Amino acid sequence: MTVWTKMAGTLAAGLVAAAIGFGTQVASAQETVRVALGDVASVETLGFLIALERAKDRGLDYELTSFAEEELAIQAIISGQADVGIGTPYSIIQKTKVPLRNIFQISSLVFFPVVSTEYKSWKDLDGEPFTFHARGTATEAYGNVVAEREGIEFGQRSYVPGSENRIVAMLNGTIKATIVDLSNKNLLLKQAPDKFHVLPGIEDKVSDEILFANEKWVEENPESAAILTEELLKLWKEINADPTIVEKERAARNLLSDQPAEILAEVDAYYAEGVEAGLWNPEGASEDIARADFDFYVTSGQMEGPADSLKVEDFWNLAPIEAAKAKIGG
Repeated sequence: MTVWTKMAGTLAAGLVAAAIGFGTQVASAQETVRVALGDVASVETLGFLIALERAKDRGLDYELTSFAEEELAIQAIISGQADVGIGTPYSIIQKTKVPLRNIFQISSLVFFPVVSTEYKSWKDLDGEPFTFHARGTATEAYGNVVAEREGIEFGQRSYVPGSENRIVAMLNGTIKATIVDLSNKNLLLKQAPDKFHVLPGIEDKVSDEILFANEKWVEENPESAAILTEELLKLWKEINADPTIVEKERAARNLLSDQPAEILAEVDAYYAEGVEAGLWNPEGASEDIARADFDFYVTSGQMEGPADSLKVEDFWNLAPIEAAKAKIGG
């Protein structure tokens, strides 16, 4: 059972109540856009933070709240405590029918299966323990798709939130196989290149993190939705053309100033490698992106299919991205 399935069952009453309450909680346009981030502000989220600051330059005031887990950020929007958030709410939309809609693909699913060198191939992991971020999250979906492709079944599944925590556990010998993001893959291989390696992953660039919103908020705040989408689309194009724009903007705006100097020194390298890996799609959103997501998340077991029966408009509102592309090109 995925985390989204569990939420749909155990929190059904609360979600229905929240959905009913949507109409009154966001009935009028708000001066401040309430943003729910299911993660801590970091190098990985820096692009999004810059886009928010650029939107603020254009008069879109925002209030950012970081949550310890993605599902808490989703719940904040369901309950009307936030307007937009970042996550992958496909399953919760499908199972609870709450009025959430995806707007913009923040990042593609670029993960790296890192394992002890005792595992030479995926076949060696048949029946072996494997560690994921959390139940039902993108890392487990990724693992499910790879396992089906390779014709194997993982043994005991364990869950350790945070790529950085799983890397520490790998280095300590607590776990031997997991899936991590780009920066933590680099960190692991830098610290112990003789002990770990990367197995072949998934090439399809499906969504990992998506900007989504309360549908009523999008309808009643088209100008705010347009500004935010335009700034994301422009920045994503700039990053793909010149990854160093992120560090330039970070320094100019004094973002992440509390981070250690050695962390900030990696910003240029991280975004350069991320561009090469296809982490930030300069298209932003489209029907093709939605369809690729349907195929992946149905195969992984997080959505009910068949994939070709799913309607894009039930999960996405493409009006903001279409308006943005018409205005700035895309």
